[in-house]
Amino acid sequence: MQTSEAIKTRRSIKKFKPDMPPRDLIDQVIEAGVWSATGKNAQAPIIVAVTDPGVRADLARENARLLGQSEDFDPFYGAPVILVVLADKSVFTHVYDGSLVLGNMMLAAHDLGLGSCWIHRAREEFELPRWQTWLHSLGVQGEYEGIGHLALGYADMTPAEKPRKDGWVYRVD
Repeated sequence: MQTSEAIKTRRSIKKFKPDMPPRDLIDQVIEAGVWSATGKNAQAPIIVAVTDPGVRADLARENARLLGQSEDFDPFYGAPVILVVLADKSVFTHVYDGSLVLGNMMLAAHDLGLGSCWIHRAREEFELPRWQTWLHSLGVQGEYEGIGHLALGYADMTPAEKPRKDGWVYRVD
């Protein structure tokens, strides 16, 4: 798929099939994130790939709680894979850098025939001691801010294209 076509046709998926994508497809999505541009090439972001159903369920419960929903609400729309993007707080551009990682991964997922959706509340989630301890148990050292979760899997819906609003571009010639 051409990059411009991927950009124009990618949509946020809010209903996923339970089928786990093959590891090589997940790794290709992650690789797109790893190769994202970062301020001064500081490479502040990290990606935590969650395919373990138990950990995924814990993240979903915590995220639902932060959203003010009941524990049985799934803020990840049934996606079997959650790619958590965090970034080193000591790097001035960490939020922007992590956002680019998420954007690259969403485009790569679409190109590979997978659906994705950026889910918020990672910042709030990973400020909690429980999740900081979990990161440390994975070997993550330093202070990281949660930028977003990428819900990833096979789409079980076809979202409609929404028209672009007016006023996106102003020219100075």
